[in-house]
Amino acid sequence: MSAPTVEATNGAKEVEEKKIEGVQPTEEASTAPKSDEEEKDKMLRAVRQIEFYFADSNLPFDKFMWTLHTANPEHWVPVKTVASFKRMREFQPLGLEWVVKALQLSDELEVDAAGENVRRKTEVQPPKGQFERSIYAKGFGKEDPTLQKRLEEFFNKYGKTNAVRMRRVDGTKEFKGSVFVEFADYKSVEAFLNADPKPTWEGQELLIMEAYCDMKIKEKGLTGKAADLRRQSIAGSGRKGFNAFREMAEKEKGDKMGKDKPKPEVYLEFLGNKIRVHEEDGGSVKPEDVPFVKGASLKFDGAGDDVSFDEIKGTLKERFARAPFVKYSKGDSWGLVGFDKALSDDDVNYVKENLKKLSGKDITWSIPDEEQERAFQLERATSAAKRALSFSQNRDSRGGRGGGRGGRGGRGGRGGRGGRGGARSGGDRSEKTGTSSAPAAAATAASGETQAGEKRKRAVEPDGGPNVGVRGQGVPVIQSSKKAKTDGDS
Repeated sequence: MSAPTVEATNGAKEVEEKKIEGVQPTEEASTAPKSDEEEKDKMLRAVRQIEFYFADSNLPFDKFMWTLHTANPEHWVPVKTVASFKRMREFQPLGLEWVVKALQLSDELEVDAAGENVRRKTEVQPPKGQFERSIYAKGFGKEDPTLQKRLEEFFNKYGKTNAVRMRRVDGTKEFKGSVFVEFADYKSVEAFLNADPKPTWEGQELLIMEAYCDMKIKEKGLTGKAADLRRQSIAGSGRKGFNAFREMAEKEKGDKMGKDKPKPEVYLEFLGNKIRVHEEDGGSVKPEDVPFVKGASLKFDGAGDDVSFDEIKGTLKERFARAPFVKYSKGDSWGLVGFDKALSDDDVNYVKENLKKLSGKDITWSIPDEEQERAFQLERATSAAKRALSFSQNRDSRGGRGGGRGGRGGRGGRGGRGGRGGARSGGDRSEKTGTSSAPAAAATAASGETQAGEKRKRAVEPDGGPNVGVRGQGVPVIQSSKKAKTDGDS
């Protein structure tokens, strides 16, 4: 018997040889080659779909996929996550092992040794020439659940596609009957445009345009960036939304600006001297930088255990332009009062004559010993440094002074009206407990000092405090290397 003249696959040859030998092939033998081919074709379809998820034309413009891609420093993405996507529904009954096996066929993706994760083999690159590699085609009729798949199969006959985007009506999302197809290379574009016979869909010839976007742009007279945005909008490529390249560029620009911009040096004025504020411990000063001004403090003894700051500040404001810095712990019978200069004998006498009682009890005034006064002034300077640095950093982060009406957070926000950075002074509810309220804290920056003492018992009333009602006293001015000096501690 002569050999068959029709060229066949290896499997077909095997069947033919069995016929020649007079042996009838079994059903398994006759269908196995076809089954293997169908299985491979199905795997390739699954691979193409997953490759699309990771493609330059999709990955950097799909926020969810980009989040998965960047969640792992080596860019591994769980196979089970990708296999759960809607477009993978056809393959889900086959299991994860089948998907992993299919991914072995990919030239663009790789699977880890455990068979649990997948990633690109190359770095993500901005897609180039995507519009030049895209065509517009119209004439696909009504949409049905299988249309996307059938469209991809249809265009893949002419070459590999990166994306087949069905065009929809804004609002209703109704399919327009037309698509934008992005081919992977120019050769595939030429193959489609020059196909003979011309591509048809269900027997109907398609309306095909290579430069549809450019035509629409010219009709509207758009140029430059406006033309680019319109082209992206028409193509429906998602560029209007998330764009990883844009976000990375903005982050890089911000990081560069942050690195290039030197941190301003912060200073405060303390007892007539300019002192450098350091960032350690949230704001600090070097003890050797803090001058000792003898006689800038007074000590009171014999007070009751519930002294009101208003008793001190309300009286002394008549004499001193800047309200003093007061240190007092609830329950103690003594406290310290710091001023912005060394007191004259007249100043001391004024205090003694006008503040003879505190909390209903007679008190005595004295100048603290040198050791105690030095420690008190260092405490004042340290407290002032923390506040000055904090205010400087907050001002830089907000891009200007103050937080607007109601301070940081605006009305009802963080701080609310009269909140952090706020302007309206209210009652300081922490006088007796020693906790610092937002208005008091804002006012403190005028002297550069925050409340001092010990634990919750500790309480110091800053300059221009709420119970005094001195407006303008509590506005801090932080000195940088380029700006005016800080209105610091008194």
